[in-house]
Amino acid sequence: MSATSAATTFTPAPASADIGVYGLGVMGANLARNLARHGHAVAVFNRSHQRTERLMARYADEGAFVPASELADFVASLRRPRVAIIMVQAGAGTEAVVEQLRALLEPGDIIVDAGNTFYKDTQRREASLREQGIHFVGMGVSGGEEGALLGPSIMPGGTQESYDRLGPMLESISAHVDGTPCCTHVGPDGAGHFVKMVHNGIEYADMQLIAEAYDLLRHVGGLSVPEIAAVFRSWKDSELDSYLIDVTTEVLERVDPATGAAFVDVIVDAAGQKGTGSWTTQSALELGVAVPAIAEATFARAASSSSAQRRAVREAALDSGAREIGYDTAEERQSFIDAVRQALYGSKIAAYAQGFDEIATASTTYGWDVDLGAMARIWRGGCIIRARFLDDITRAYEAEPALASLLVAPTFATALESVLPAWREVVATAALAGVPAPAFASSLAYLDQLRAERLPAALIQGQRDFFGSHTYHRTDDPTGVYHVLWAEDGRAEEKWD
Repeated sequence: MSATSAATTFTPAPASADIGVYGLGVMGANLARNLARHGHAVAVFNRSHQRTERLMARYADEGAFVPASELADFVASLRRPRVAIIMVQAGAGTEAVVEQLRALLEPGDIIVDAGNTFYKDTQRREASLREQGIHFVGMGVSGGEEGALLGPSIMPGGTQESYDRLGPMLESISAHVDGTPCCTHVGPDGAGHFVKMVHNGIEYADMQLIAEAYDLLRHVGGLSVPEIAAVFRSWKDSELDSYLIDVTTEVLERVDPATGAAFVDVIVDAAGQKGTGSWTTQSALELGVAVPAIAEATFARAASSSSAQRRAVREAALDSGAREIGYDTAEERQSFIDAVRQALYGSKIAAYAQGFDEIATASTTYGWDVDLGAMARIWRGGCIIRARFLDDITRAYEAEPALASLLVAPTFATALESVLPAWREVVATAALAGVPAPAFASSLAYLDQLRAERLPAALIQGQRDFFGSHTYHRTDDPTGVYHVLWAEDGRAEEKWD
């Protein structure tokens, strides 16, 4: 159950710790330090005891830590109702720790999974532990190792009773914007992990959109990497101001010390992923929600890593028809730069709208009653997608909590009307130049689908009725269910019960 160090064995402490952290990797150690720095007594334990020793050797003076060499001592050091945060790898590791803790905890105690766990696993664990009277909280934490130490965005699910115990501590260590903590109770069972999953899906889309903007500026606009860095830096003073724009600027400004080349040019162009983008896309399909920007961002990472296929297509020279597009004057080039900025903003609005729609649909499906405005509010600081325009999203949902789509909020509807001409021009230019911009294009198509009076889905439904007797509804009888007798003369139509 635990590993004991020959060097140091910590003496069991009485029940004095406000909260415990199991798992002292970088994220877990930083979260424990954050809690201790804010005046909370923190029990700390790690399966590999050396990490507990290292934490105490380096940071014991930062606050009240209660170290344990044995898991039973870790649990015993927690005051009731006990709270134990798990900071271990999602999957089998989390499952094992949950089982270890449940054997030592009592009704009313709380287990918090702060990893990137799939929300359905959280729902399953919550239901199982509830039978034993133990609260299980799936808690999203965004901000990376720096955020864990200095103030993350925190998305806890679980019961209201568990949040009453946890909330004050979590709010104290979260990021704060305008004096408001970037932490709130999201909803029951898997709600917290679901919202964190969608947060990560939006992050995928945001990063892909920024990367496409970079690619267009470089390969259509003809800008050098330092020039593109300067463009991104200038966008900090626009509606695009965000943490990811800052990160992008820093990456593009970096020069590789070994070669003297732009740092971005020495990185292999194959993007990795840890699964949350895929989960967001798969969950959207299950819920019947369109999230094309998130899906395309996920697929783009997969395509980037498909080295054999990329090489084969390049060697096949399938580039005929792509135009060489250039800009002869500074004015023309600046006009294209501004068009890309507008396209990026429009696509970003669409991507966030898709994410919030997915959260809203899941909330209705599972009875979570998630406050969408509160989600935008707690994402304003600490997390990876923190951005200026999250203030606008917060205000939009505060003004109309049942907003059908973020796209129709007055602020964003006006913005979209303004950027659409440039957005269309950029997507068309990308296609003509043969520069891939799947997230830009799919986000525009998403908007056009929603604004269309009539979609070709009518033809699809006719096809489905022909080969599979899947039936259809008529425009003059939308509640009726009909089927054409295709196998007979194809003229007769039946109304089905």
